[in-house]
Amino acid sequence: MSSIFDHTLASAREALRSRKISAVELVDAHIDAIERLDGGLNSFITRTPEQARLAAKEADALLAKGEGGSLCGLPIGIKDLFATEGVRTTAASKILGNFVPPYESTVTANLKREGAISLGKLNLDEFAMGSTNLTSAFGGVENPWKLRDSDAKLVPGGSSGGSAAAVAAGLVLGATGTDTGGSIRQPAAFCGITGIKPTYGRCSRFGTIAFASSLDQAGPMARTLQDCAILLESMAGFDPKDSTSVNRPVPHYEAALGRGVKGLKVGIPKEYRIDGLPAEIEAIWQQGINWLKEAGAEVVDISLPHTKYGLPAYYIAALAEASSNLARYDGVRFGERVSGASLDALYEATRAAGFGDEVKRRILLGTYVLSSGYYDAYYLRAQKVRTLLQRDFLKAYETVDVILAPTAPSGAFAWDEKPTDPVQVYLNDVFTVPASMAGVPALSVPAGLDGRGVPLGLQLIGRFFDEETLLAAGSVLERAASFTHRPTIHAGVSA
Repeated sequence: MSSIFDHTLASAREALRSRKISAVELVDAHIDAIERLDGGLNSFITRTPEQARLAAKEADALLAKGEGGSLCGLPIGIKDLFATEGVRTTAASKILGNFVPPYESTVTANLKREGAISLGKLNLDEFAMGSTNLTSAFGGVENPWKLRDSDAKLVPGGSSGGSAAAVAAGLVLGATGTDTGGSIRQPAAFCGITGIKPTYGRCSRFGTIAFASSLDQAGPMARTLQDCAILLESMAGFDPKDSTSVNRPVPHYEAALGRGVKGLKVGIPKEYRIDGLPAEIEAIWQQGINWLKEAGAEVVDISLPHTKYGLPAYYIAALAEASSNLARYDGVRFGERVSGASLDALYEATRAAGFGDEVKRRILLGTYVLSSGYYDAYYLRAQKVRTLLQRDFLKAYETVDVILAPTAPSGAFAWDEKPTDPVQVYLNDVFTVPASMAGVPALSVPAGLDGRGVPLGLQLIGRFFDEETLLAAGSVLERAASFTHRPTIHAGVSA
């Protein structure tokens, strides 16, 4: 191992257990990297170096006795959507700019129980609303990758852009993300890392600031699928504090990585071959098909006929839920308050000052589709479409085991290339939204670089609670792609 930054989470775990490195050394190196590089990337909103150093000393003491959990001494980052007791939690919004929770989210509590060490809270699109990570009240996040022959800032994807950028740049060994319509998978693809959206209900939502409650799902982001499997096994599990949490055993996900795909049937949905799909995306998709065939899988053409309705149905259902969830930010109970001459004026002033433009847009649209006279025409119809989307997947899984598709319709683009039309930005989610609407698990693995030198990802979508088959198939793609490229900005690269 030539550099401490060459470690994956899995290899660092073994190095710590064999006492080849100490948790203090590992944590200090990553804290130094954050201080050195994150001023430009802006992947962190809140850093917690002193807490991390104290936790590293405690981890070394446990490791010396042969004790400690599965993540003991490993430095990670936490998306700033998860409540962390005693540590500021903002959802990247001014309205929660000084909020310090008195409780811990279940996902982060599970990671702490296993000994993971948080280096701080990672940036995101405000309230997880966005596909670029440019809507944060704390400034946009820069993707550590660069276009060939250009120094333009690239978007890292969203909403978990801070998590993706920090992992890609080697500032943390892994990170938490949340996926409502693609917010783990799309930034993972843009930043050349892996990410998993588990089945809805696999990871508790308790203590995770809500965007759209029937869609939000926590998941891991890391450099490799093995690292994601390690994180997911700790994050997942039943939680009585979350009524949508499913009570079923958590498998040993790492064990699935070596299963292979011989005899597996892989579905290729014809509806994902959208008009105007770039040739490079089509080519990497075909390459993924060939890799799986060569490994012994059978490729089957399938149809998901309601796919074309997925994106509009998602933006109706998700925004309706967002308008309801964000009603609690009124300046009365918690969060920032702007005084007004009356209660209504206080509400208006607080929300006008506290929410950014994209959040305001989504609240307005969501309130509209829930309003009298429009509920049946929009929200109720979107829910019916959602049922049809789920049926499409269930029918497909009668004949195939997993589905292969691109993760995003493009690679990362420059900050100044962001479309001014919000609907064009929403189209970034065209390949990720259907799985979210259906609640099925999905993952993204890096598969290669496009002609401009930025990563492209492949997406696998699986059956309910069958993350193991996804990991097996994803591991085949990962090995075949042999994606060892590093971004321009990386902790292991000399300045």
